[in-house]
Amino acid sequence: MSEQDVHEWRDQERVRAAQADPAAFGAIYEHYVDRIYSYIYHRVGNAHDAEDLTSRTFFRAFAHLDEYQDKGFAFSAWLYRIAHNLVANWYRDSKRRQMVALDELVIQSDPKLHPEQVATDSDEARLLNELVATLDSTRQELLYLKFHEGLSNAEVGRVMGRTEGAIKSLYHRTLLQLRREMENRGIQADEK
Repeated sequence: MSEQDVHEWRDQERVRAAQADPAAFGAIYEHYVDRIYSYIYHRVGNAHDAEDLTSRTFFRAFAHLDEYQDKGFAFSAWLYRIAHNLVANWYRDSKRRQMVALDELVIQSDPKLHPEQVATDSDEARLLNELVATLDSTRQELLYLKFHEGLSNAEVGRVMGRTEGAIKSLYHRTLLQLRREMENRGIQADEK
């Protein structure tokens, strides 16, 4: 059994326990609260609203836990979908401009590298963060879910209300766009 399979099995155990005994929902909350808060914070850009929306996410999850069914996606995708919908409603209701903090995308340097290489890597990371900040909110969310949260294309699709194929296509187009922009600015992008 892979590590991911064990993780998903534990999630399903937590869900079954909470469905049988609402007091067991605390284990789900403790396991996911930091990740959901981080996701929401990166979407709304301020702690107060992120705390409020995180609270609402878990309140809604608790209220609808009896409706949750394992459909082959990680339980976290269900929670992220709830958070995604609440954030979308928050923007629609408040008519605010979306800001995404991108500090998490900064590349950490290796202390064994030569100082010039560290400086170059830092400049490239800064440029990449600037370029990502120019993307529309959908593409920023996609990159956040894939790179920060480590969700699969299928899970990202579930969160964002799109098919896995649509996510693959959007991801590919986003990476091509970022690569072109980096090359236009004189930075050779990796072929990874």
